[in-house]
Amino acid sequence: MNKITAAITAIGSYVPEYVLSNQVLETLVDTNDEWITSRTGIKERRLLKEDGEGTSYLAIKAAQNLIEKSKIDPKEIDLVIMATTTPDMPVAATGVYVASQIGATNAFAYDLQAACSSFLFGMSTASAYIQSGKYKKVLLIGADKMSSIIDYTDRATCIIFGDGAGAALFEPNYEGLGLQDEILKSDGIGREFLKIEAGGSILPPSEDTIKNKQHFVFQDGKTVFKHAVSGMADVSEKIMERNNLSHDDVNWLIAHQANKRIIDATASRMNVDESKVLVNIHRYGNTTSATLPLLLADFEDKFKKGDNLIFAAFGGGFTWGSIYLKWAY
Repeated sequence: MNKITAAITAIGSYVPEYVLSNQVLETLVDTNDEWITSRTGIKERRLLKEDGEGTSYLAIKAAQNLIEKSKIDPKEIDLVIMATTTPDMPVAATGVYVASQIGATNAFAYDLQAACSSFLFGMSTASAYIQSGKYKKVLLIGADKMSSIIDYTDRATCIIFGDGAGAALFEPNYEGLGLQDEILKSDGIGREFLKIEAGGSILPPSEDTIKNKQHFVFQDGKTVFKHAVSGMADVSEKIMERNNLSHDDVNWLIAHQANKRIIDATASRMNVDESKVLVNIHRYGNTTSATLPLLLADFEDKFKKGDNLIFAAFGGGFTWGSIYLKWAY
């Protein structure tokens, strides 16, 4: 029997309708389009404005998009992994609710949180379940409603993040396609540089934490930028070396969309031509867990069976890594 690999067989996505452009941000904080674009590459981002709706709303829409496109029966899905850093609620797992709402009634489900690396780590997890032989269809969803944890008077963070969701279906493959290799890393040194201080077990919500705006994202931009550039570039270069891939062998770089300069630095280290570097940060900003699947969705028609894709991400914690995947359709 041929070795089982885990291949992506379908993609889905969803972004909200409301567009928060750089021009609108100019009316909220002391910034301007030229400054934002030159430093981040972002022109606009999408925000979920529907009352009472959270990350699950985005995730359900992306999953439904995948189900409609692939004509899969949701009852055939064995597992739903919800990659998110903004769950609907602190306790009730968002993925469980999403699975029920999309009709995946035979699946078990849970949430996976590794900040901006959540979807990347989820790819590894989905692959392991498929390779075990116990499961045939694993739905991995990356979704975040970042607008729910952003202070729109803080110009250091409000220019960066947006809301969105993407989904990928993993199934067994016997042709040697799908996930080939991974290098995943983490380092607790990052805890102080990118975080939400309050709302957890150390500092539960209180009148003071709300007054002090401790429920919003805090980021030490320079430190995170420095670690992201070196982290993403290092693992991407190493995964190429380990698999004897030259820059000509790499068809596409699927890099986390946090900052255009970080993406460019990673591509430069890999010596990959700009034409192979997929970018949509100008349209969505940093959607955290959703950036990688949104790239797959936006550029799905460019991929050919057998294409070599290198994924790279970096997130709070710190968490980071790279995955080498052969496209299966």
